[in-house]
Amino acid sequence: MYAAGYRELSSQLGAANPHGGKLKSLNAVSVEMQLAAADEVHKLEKWMSWLATTGSVTPFIGLFGTVWGVMDAFFGLGTAGAASLRAVAPGIAEALITTAAGLFTAIPAVIAYNHYLAHIRELAARMDNFALEFAARVEKQYS
Repeated sequence: MYAAGYRELSSQLGAANPHGGKLKSLNAVSVEMQLAAADEVHKLEKWMSWLATTGSVTPFIGLFGTVWGVMDAFFGLGTAGAASLRAVAPGIAEALITTAAGLFTAIPAVIAYNHYLAHIRELAARMDNFALEFAARVEKQYS
């Protein structure tokens, strides 16, 4: 981010500048820094949609497994012809395992998503503040 702002500042203050040491456009320096900051934030957010999708979809996959397990339990009841623990146990066990697997996946994904999102937002705010400070010092020094 600093490098982008410094490159733009150097190009404006270079020998090709007829104003000789005067800043042509502070806005151009600010825009270059904002574009660099946006690129960095975009890189940091690259896998965030994967975490969000994992956190929101896996409970439903676990729920689907639960429904499947309960259906299997009822099928076991129908096949056995009598209501016994032996007839429903496999289906209920499958239902509990898929529910646990869905939650085991979703909870850490949501926690990680919130953790990383907070850090990305904090970093984006710090980069914005840095760009403003840099622009203010450039304006003070060269305008």
